[in-house]
Amino acid sequence: MGYLHGFAVTLRQLFLPRVTTDYRGGFDDSPKDEKRDKPERLHGRHVLNRYDDGMEKCIGCELCAGVCPAKCIYVRGADNDPDDPVAPGERYGYVYEINYLRCIHCDLCVEACPTQAITESKLFEFSFTGRDDAIYTKDELLVDDDGRPRQMPWEDWRTGDDALTSGWMRATSPSGDSRYVGEVAWSGELGYGVRPPEPADTEEASPAGEEAPPAGGSCHGRGLAAQAPPFLAPVPPPGLAGDADEGDPAGGDGEDVPAEGGPPDG
Repeated sequence: MGYLHGFAVTLRQLFLPRVTTDYRGGFDDSPKDEKRDKPERLHGRHVLNRYDDGMEKCIGCELCAGVCPAKCIYVRGADNDPDDPVAPGERYGYVYEINYLRCIHCDLCVEACPTQAITESKLFEFSFTGRDDAIYTKDELLVDDDGRPRQMPWEDWRTGDDALTSGWMRATSPSGDSRYVGEVAWSGELGYGVRPPEPADTEEASPAGEEAPPAGGSCHGRGLAAQAPPFLAPVPPPGLAGDADEGDPAGGDGEDVPAEGGPPDG
């Protein structure tokens, strides 16, 4: 009789509310093509960003390629033309390729980038029929003159897929310090401006009696808060720690410190 219980489970589902949607992958213009909202921190297809003035953010440092565990990124830098620079600084990304047959969408490249040139959109539905299409070049990854991602014929872009690229990078509470919740520490992007930070996890962003440090920013490069987080505070050298005895700059057990160039007291 055990198999009858199995049939009962199946039949019971016929009378429960349906949780699936009529999803057709964008290949049908029917209004029935439904799609669920994607999480804000979804890791999807990469884009190469520009600054508000149109200059490319990539400086060809190759940190993304070095940190990639799947070895799917290939970057070559070149020197900027002083009369017609492509990116701020001395170099720019001359060649940029991502092999999506290898990419695991871990987002380590986004975290390693010092200028936030590479981010990930929400697009994850893209299929190709040839190996050449799977290797995205710089021309395909770089946003257009309006700052929008270039859409390939085999990609199913939906509204909002490019609205929150790499949203997890804008979680603004370094080292768990709630004073930095909501503080902007990144540069603007062409077509989007300065993207908003993620909302605070709690209603009160800062503890009572504490003021958040002023927000900082820069046009070219990652903006930094005016006040360094606690984990970046300078560490006093040995012998000058806070537990040193008062009046004894060397701390310790109270032994006399010899004067420079003189013998210790007897």
